[in-house]
Amino acid sequence: MSVVNINKELFKQQVEEEKKIVLAEFWAPWCVYCRRIGPAYKKIAEEYSDKLVIGQVNIDEEPELAQENNIEVVPSLILYKDGQAVGSIVAPESKGKIEEFIKEHVEI
Repeated sequence: MSVVNINKELFKQQVEEEKKIVLAEFWAPWCVYCRRIGPAYKKIAEEYSDKLVIGQVNIDEEPELAQENNIEVVPSLILYKDGQAVGSIVAPESKGKIEEFIKEHVEI
């Protein structure tokens, strides 16, 4: 499964209503580092899609979501469980760092 583009409605459905475990990357198309970490994030989506919803929030298209989640730097990854943010990481260096972050906050 690939990375899901998350908008405000999908965010509300997946995180708040269905309370799925969601890993959301807040990113922007102009962010060079976002593009550089993109392939690693896609690999995470392929490997963990049976356990988590792996999504991206374009902060240019969804500024309200970015503001509500206090995003100041992109890329920022936030992990949601049971409708609540349980952890965040800013500009992870590698796929390994993203996996470490996930395992730190949820049992998979």
